[in-house]
Amino acid sequence: MYTDMFKAFSEQTEKTLAPYVKFNKLVAKNVETLTELQLSAVKTYSEMGLAQVKAASEVTDVTSMTAYSSQQLAALTKLSQQMMDDSTKLQSLAKEFKDDLEKLTADNLKAATPA
Repeated sequence: MYTDMFKAFSEQTEKTLAPYVKFNKLVAKNVETLTELQLSAVKTYSEMGLAQVKAASEVTDVTSMTAYSSQQLAALTKLSQQMMDDSTKLQSLAKEFKDDLEKLTADNLKAATPA
């Protein structure tokens, strides 16, 4: 008797908490992907910055200063492109999260609404 009661309670609780579990998994996946994106960006920007510091430290005369100055435009272009790529990735991640959240909401609404 008690076994059936606990089993029914457990099933009801699991059914009630299922949307929360799905939402938490969705948020965790989004945070994980966002963290990976941010770590990758930090690594890339750090490498670019260190390369520029090294290049600046090698300036010893007017000729090397001219070469360094002309290289700055290429570095700036590369940085700009990297920032645009990261922005695109971030927008894509946000859109995917929004779409998944809308789908989860629609599924939960459909399950909660009596037919």
